[in-house]
Amino acid sequence: MEYGDGVKPPGDYIEKVALATGEVIEGSEGVIEPEQLLVQSHRDYHVMDVYARHMMARMIKRTGNEEFARQAMKEARKFGHRIAERIADRFKIDDADQLKQKMFGLKDREYFFRYKGSGHGATSVQEAVEALRADAVAAHERAGGKVRVLLTGGTGFVGKEIMWQVYDDDAIETVYVLIRPKTIRDRKTKEVVKVLSPSDRGEMLLDQLWIEGKARDKFVFLAGDIEKERFGISNEAFERLSKEATHVIHCAASVSFDAPYDESFRANVLGSLNALALSLSLQNTEGSPFVLHVSVETSYIHGRQTKDAALEDEVVFPRNFYNNYYELTKAMASIETERTMLDDGLRVVQLCPAIVIGESRAGNNRGDLKVVNAPVNAFGRAKEALDDNDANWAERSKGKVIARMACVFPGDASAELNLVPVDRVAQGIVAALKQPGCVGERVHLATDNRISAE
Repeated sequence: MEYGDGVKPPGDYIEKVALATGEVIEGSEGVIEPEQLLVQSHRDYHVMDVYARHMMARMIKRTGNEEFARQAMKEARKFGHRIAERIADRFKIDDADQLKQKMFGLKDREYFFRYKGSGHGATSVQEAVEALRADAVAAHERAGGKVRVLLTGGTGFVGKEIMWQVYDDDAIETVYVLIRPKTIRDRKTKEVVKVLSPSDRGEMLLDQLWIEGKARDKFVFLAGDIEKERFGISNEAFERLSKEATHVIHCAASVSFDAPYDESFRANVLGSLNALALSLSLQNTEGSPFVLHVSVETSYIHGRQTKDAALEDEVVFPRNFYNNYYELTKAMASIETERTMLDDGLRVVQLCPAIVIGESRAGNNRGDLKVVNAPVNAFGRAKEALDDNDANWAERSKGKVIARMACVFPGDASAELNLVPVDRVAQGIVAALKQPGCVGERVHLATDNRISAE
């Protein structure tokens, strides 16, 4: 498969390992295509496979014992394999594997995937992290505890909440917000009507956040693009950052779950690499007050784990694969962050939010339709319309239509959702700016109060 500029193949991060011998598969057989790493490539949708999944769900519901149901399904699969092998032997069929797949939807894989090792032992990692923490604490003290931060993703859902929380925080002196110019086109003719500069967009953003008066002076808007080297910022802007910036918060990313591999890679991995390189340049500049780099990731870097527990301090390729390229490339970005910390000595902390929803008091999502609030709010509006005894027939009819749409949730009804309010996520990110001892940590910003889609 051909990749665009800057896009690395999965083999740079992942290796294919033989199940029988435990040896890495090399050569053409060891080539890994992106689609092989997703759940959909290993689903069968055979009628027997669908029926087995249905039976397993019913078994779990009746017994409440997921492990028992899983073992029962394993035994059923083994029985299916034996039946297919006997039929193949009885009728002299050469390709028994093809028969297994056609009859029962059974597939055999003779390999598994795993992430490549960092080359650092546990002791050397611990020593490196302790040294970087000491450096960060010293840099934080030299800065007098004051924070001057470069923020990416300021126009995004989490970025807006960070700006809202720090505008009246005396410990945060300056926020440099990276922002791209925006071209406004006529909807019909597609002709360019005007181009909004980063300053124009920044002023509009502050208006949207109701930040007024002298508080607006805290924010400085810089022209840049995360997909460009050094974010494409000017030499003048970089020189200013190298003299003033103490932190970098990188929370810009693509949250599209259906984007192709190369597009997801550019937004999530290449953008992260550019952010890490910029922070490393700031850290290595003589006289720089730089303290640490805050990388905002996702809790779903662990993919589809259905049996083994996901651990905060390591990224392991899931035996049950990833759901989409967003999860896969965010895991790759996390690996690149660790590499930069251990190989190049960048002081960094990783924060991993779960599914971010509106703020905890009123559910405000500042008009962002990409978050879960949108269908939840639609459901709420429908319920209000249906419960309102004084509503006229038109309002009630509208409520019924919205309810019909809102009640069809696009997912497995038994799936557990970990929803975390955006204000709590921003609180965690802002707290990291004031705690230099968090260098080297991967902290999941999530809740222990999970709910099901149902």
